[in-house]
Amino acid sequence: MSGRLLRLVCTAAVAAGTVLAPLPAAAVPEPPAPGERSVSELLTDLQRLYQEAEEATETYNATAEKLKEQRAEVRRLDGQLARARLSLHDSRGAAGRLARQQYQNSTDISPYVRLLLARDPQHALDQGHVIGQLARERAETVGRLTGSEKKADGLARKARAALDRQLTLSVRQKKDRDAVRKKLDDVEELLASLTEEQLGAVTELERTDVEAAQEELVTSGALGQGEGEPTRAADRAVRYAVQQLGKPYEWGAEGPEAYDCSGLTSEAWGHAGRPIPRTSQEQWAQLPRIPLSELRPGDLVVYFPKATHVAMYLGGGQVVQAPRTGEKVKVSPLASHPILGAVRPDKGQDRDAR
Repeated sequence: MSGRLLRLVCTAAVAAGTVLAPLPAAAVPEPPAPGERSVSELLTDLQRLYQEAEEATETYNATAEKLKEQRAEVRRLDGQLARARLSLHDSRGAAGRLARQQYQNSTDISPYVRLLLARDPQHALDQGHVIGQLARERAETVGRLTGSEKKADGLARKARAALDRQLTLSVRQKKDRDAVRKKLDDVEELLASLTEEQLGAVTELERTDVEAAQEELVTSGALGQGEGEPTRAADRAVRYAVQQLGKPYEWGAEGPEAYDCSGLTSEAWGHAGRPIPRTSQEQWAQLPRIPLSELRPGDLVVYFPKATHVAMYLGGGQVVQAPRTGEKVKVSPLASHPILGAVRPDKGQDRDAR
């Protein structure tokens, strides 16, 4: 981590009450009584429930993003349809005026006979030219009317289909929201069933597991020998993320008062002028991937096999993340969760954007 970023992280962490140093070890818990689950089993269950809740949250976020895009599409088609209907109204008005003129000027005498009977044949020829021009204008007006009708009909069908998709997404979003709430209820139910001693033991075991995973990652050499300097955009993204330390995690939140994991990373990079996908799964799917050995501040680290969690790399083996329900945005070891990989939102701007 660069000196500037390190000072920024430390200052913000102290202000937010974030503890960067390891927590003191808790007392070793008593062995579980017969029939009771061990601390390891409780931690496994709790982590599974947290992961399921986060997976449901990212599914909800993806549906919410599609619904937002679909609403914009409905508004766009409604605007086009309104303009097409106005054009159709004008075309019908023009066609009506031509029809009235044609009726008022109708005669059973053909233009050829009128030419033969005319006192001034040249004048009759000139008049015939004007009549021909009017006929062409009538044909063009009818053509515009036909085209306007077809366009309005086509846009009306598209608008109805877009609205149907919006309604379908609205129903799906409600189901996704209910799924998140159910998973969070499961988490709360498990936490409520734990004694204070069990909760402390689970917390301590999780901390030691993370420490062990972090040590294994560092000693493996997977992080490489050094870190590159961030681009200006990455530096701005990191600064934004660090400024959110201490704010609560809230599923589906994109700030500024609360965040979920991908809400924090997407807002940070959006603030830096580089919009990225909203969800961790889309960030993993769409952004350029990089090996862990090339990590630098601002890169995104994606976790779990289904890419259901994401954090922003700060440097020095640390990330800033919005962890989970009940916690706050904080600085954590890189190996806080099983790592899937890393992506770089500003890849390709290594040299010219610092």
